[in-house]
Amino acid sequence: MGFKENLKSELVFSGMLVKELAALSGVNKRTIDNYLNNHNSMPLADAAVRIATALGVTVEYLITGHEQERNPSSPLPDSRVVLKNLETLNKRDRRIVLNLIKSLKEMEESDKKG
Repeated sequence: MGFKENLKSELVFSGMLVKELAALSGVNKRTIDNYLNNHNSMPLADAAVRIATALGVTVEYLITGHEQERNPSSPLPDSRVVLKNLETLNKRDRRIVLNLIKSLKEMEESDKKG
């Protein structure tokens, strides 16, 4: 995937609107719309940095879809997959998954104690 697709994906993942991203990054909304709608439109380095910072990812991730070092404030890649799949489940199944995660965490903490 390229910048356009990664930017769209991050907007969906974050639940952020384009106008919110524009306000947070200081990049004009029309400019961001251009990145989202034109296949070969790439931001200048300073705009890419501001957009990536606002989304909690690296510029490398926005451009390539991969990152060498994860931004500490952003979720782990596996977390993104879990969250995207969790959103597709019905309420009952979501509750089951969340209870499973809670139980696993409690078991892990219990094992650490001894």
